[in-house]
Amino acid sequence: MARNNYTFTSESVSEGHPDKVCDRISDAVLDAFLAEDPLARVACETFATTNRVVIGGEVGLTDQEKLHEYMGHIDQIARDCIKDIGYEQDKFHWQTCEITNLLHEQSAHIAQGVTGERGDEGAGDQGIMFGYATTETDALMPAPIQFSHAILRRLAEVRKSGVEPVLGPDAKSQLSVIYENGMPVGVSSIVLSTQHLEEMTSDQVREVVEPYIREVLPEAWITDKTEWHVNPTGSFMIGGPDGDAGLTGRKIIVDTYGGAAPHGGGAFSGKDPTKVDRSAAYAARYLAKNVVAAGMAERCTIQLSYAIGVARPLSIYADTHGTGEVDPADIERAVAKSMDLTPRGIREKLQLNKPIYQRTAAYGHFGREPEADGGFSWEKTDLVDTLKKAV
Repeated sequence: MARNNYTFTSESVSEGHPDKVCDRISDAVLDAFLAEDPLARVACETFATTNRVVIGGEVGLTDQEKLHEYMGHIDQIARDCIKDIGYEQDKFHWQTCEITNLLHEQSAHIAQGVTGERGDEGAGDQGIMFGYATTETDALMPAPIQFSHAILRRLAEVRKSGVEPVLGPDAKSQLSVIYENGMPVGVSSIVLSTQHLEEMTSDQVREVVEPYIREVLPEAWITDKTEWHVNPTGSFMIGGPDGDAGLTGRKIIVDTYGGAAPHGGGAFSGKDPTKVDRSAAYAARYLAKNVVAAGMAERCTIQLSYAIGVARPLSIYADTHGTGEVDPADIERAVAKSMDLTPRGIREKLQLNKPIYQRTAAYGHFGREPEADGGFSWEKTDLVDTLKKAV
């Protein structure tokens, strides 16, 4: 039996967090290749530490002879990302950090697995992917992660606009959300650690950030009982890769549902959409969101599984967590009827062969507004009628 009264905690990290710097660079590299070749296959990893960024991985192009030509842009792509994030520290500066590019041609064996022996496009790897949706927020996302993201996005806005120039790029937020009768009603604790560019006490930092936190959270959620922990360890002036090394793909729970739903294990950033770690996770979120938007359940988890070189999913699983108006087995059948879940079918339905990924690298891949150029297409609810007819 599902619990209705409890406290659940999720965290988010800002675009200046060391791991998110790496996610951003990896996705920017992916976007650059997709802009030149929509069929590019990219698996890009980034490592960052004091005054150094290392980029590695594999790239496959329709015209592989152009790979060397495109490689000349990687250095500037990384610097542009670091500059936009806001790093101009002595030991991590967009102009002076050393960038090493180790990207190389994609393995022919991986390429043949994706192409498939029969010429049909197979999955880029084996694996399991999960999607989730819930009615507890307008975005059909879990409240703790959605509002943790929102706090950091708001602080980034006022930092970049110059309204709060004392704030630095590196930050983390964490909310413990109180649930009653299965819905969020308040926060028992708020944790925020943010880099600052001048000497400040924890109390002084709180004076800066508290108005924005209150602006983002529902008014009734903060009470006299809410605990505040703002920069609880004191000074936080050295941030980003100078303070702690970063690596692509280390914030997978931040990227998805904040721990409120399962994660298949694979990271997203730096991977082109033939990699089902990314595309099938987007498809699973799309399906779960449309199931909930169709009124079939208040909560829904969708799992998809794949084998490398095999086009169709090996299994489709649905769980409505006791909130369903429709039997989960019927949802599974409806999902299979309503969308082509081969890698090619997912890419075509969600229009994933576009340079739309750099913007996903911070503040979550889910719970965002669909954009005119195809960004966050998996957040649309345009499959509702199709699913209803398929049940």
